Amino acid sequence: MRVVEVLGSGCAKCQYVERLVREVVNEAGIEADVRHVTDYAEIAARGVLATPGLAIDGLVVIAGRIPSREQVATWLGVV
Repeated sequence: MRVVEVLGSGCAKCQYVERLVREVVNEAGIEADVRHVTDYAEIAARGVLATPGLAIDGLVVIAGRIPSREQVATWLGVV
């Protein structure tokens, strides 16, 4: 099972990224644990200084911008 973490305060952009990830996961039928990490200390410890960020299986794949649906699908191995 993949672990997908949205890193951010819960702002509108972070919520959008979480919805986007959940949509891609559901449409592809992937087993994934989608989490939203809001603890600033944990986010900063991962090297993310601008949100939203996205980590897949512990690896930060993007920070400071909203990924495209295609990017998320690629990172999850759907495409």
